[in-house]
Amino acid sequence: MDRSRIPQFYKYSVLERLEILKERNLISTEDFKALCNGRGTLSIDEADKMVENVIGIFSLPIGLGLNFLVNGKDYIVPMVVEEPSIVAAVSSAAKIVRNCGGFKSESPDPVLIGQIQVVGIEHPSHAKKAILQNKEEIINLANSLHPNMVARGGGAKDVEVVIYPSSSHRGDMLIVHLLVDTRDAMGANLVNSMCEGVASLIEKITNGEVFLRILSNLTDRALVRTECTIPIQYLAGKGYKGEDVRDGIILANEFASVDPYRATTHNKGIMNGIDAVALATGNDWRAIESAAHAYAGRGNSYTSLTKWYKNDRGDLVGKIKMPLKVGIVGGPLESNPIVGILLRILNVSNATELATVMGAVGLAQNFSAIKALSTEGIQQGHMTLHARTVAQAAEAPPDIYDEVVDQLIQSGEIKVWKAKEIVQSLRERRYIPKPERPEAEITEDLPAGFGN
Repeated sequence: MDRSRIPQFYKYSVLERLEILKERNLISTEDFKALCNGRGTLSIDEADKMVENVIGIFSLPIGLGLNFLVNGKDYIVPMVVEEPSIVAAVSSAAKIVRNCGGFKSESPDPVLIGQIQVVGIEHPSHAKKAILQNKEEIINLANSLHPNMVARGGGAKDVEVVIYPSSSHRGDMLIVHLLVDTRDAMGANLVNSMCEGVASLIEKITNGEVFLRILSNLTDRALVRTECTIPIQYLAGKGYKGEDVRDGIILANEFASVDPYRATTHNKGIMNGIDAVALATGNDWRAIESAAHAYAGRGNSYTSLTKWYKNDRGDLVGKIKMPLKVGIVGGPLESNPIVGILLRILNVSNATELATVMGAVGLAQNFSAIKALSTEGIQQGHMTLHARTVAQAAEAPPDIYDEVVDQLIQSGEIKVWKAKEIVQSLRERRYIPKPERPEAEITEDLPAGFGN
């Protein structure tokens, strides 16, 4: 039960954190060495095989979201993100929820929809009836293309048909939906190949012409539902009563539920956490984002993905419902060596379990953001962490780094120029010499032709 609780983790050095993870058997000796010496990082040769025109590798920090208790199980959640405050905020929120019993999260079978567009049909309603009458043949053909997926309990499960009358310059459009359970794979290529494979059969059944054959990223057949309940005594602090914090969170959520401008930023905060986990686990964060925002805009207006309200006991209740189709196996994940290490830290057994954890991360991130907004404001904590990034950019030496951060915060000017000014002032006060630069490096800074 204490797997994800590592008190004061942020105070340790990177090497000390890795040693703690190894001592707790959260990473193996091999993973420890790979993280220490960079062998887990994507190599230039590996990157060159992943995309075109490669010239280098772009790096992002890996942080750990701590304190997560989801469905009675502890999780340490790897997060790849560059924005300050996200990892700290989600860990703080998870600690509060943990003390209240943790998150309850569920996700159904991981179903993707493949779409087959049919045009040139004389009688769409007759074609729809014919497809539904022959859906078993369509499903069997699709599954014959991926017998291993079927053996694992997945594969094509159902067929649906949608008609869009007079919707194109060629008249009516008929869209066949192939519903595919992709198990632990993300499944995009699998579903696309199934759609290609049944296209000729669809044409034969409908006497129409198949045009597009591709998956949909609106994964509303893979909805994750996560909730938590927080008694008001866990909300009090920093001079705020628990009731006031609860009511402020509810009011902030009500704003997001009716106003699309607020809902956009509200949901962006949710995706701050979910995208970071998607990146860490090798999942397609672009597809996840697309599905989330499409789902939030499915009604008359774009709205909040979360709901916060008061129950009969006066507790704060939070819920999130959103499409979340992810995977833990497949080429895109296995091609990046760091993903395997991070999945082992996360310790999920299947894609559905990963989705439930990501739902908890999204709800925790949302709670942390609107709690800060409705109390002391979001800037205070955010700017404190932002000051550390600025001090790093100003090349503050390790022995005065913390003092530079403190003075930056006190100044109210969280800017690189201000950090450099503070560094210079501290250097002069303490006679800290500037680091020497090699002569070759100095020469590179001189204007062309200088000294010739």
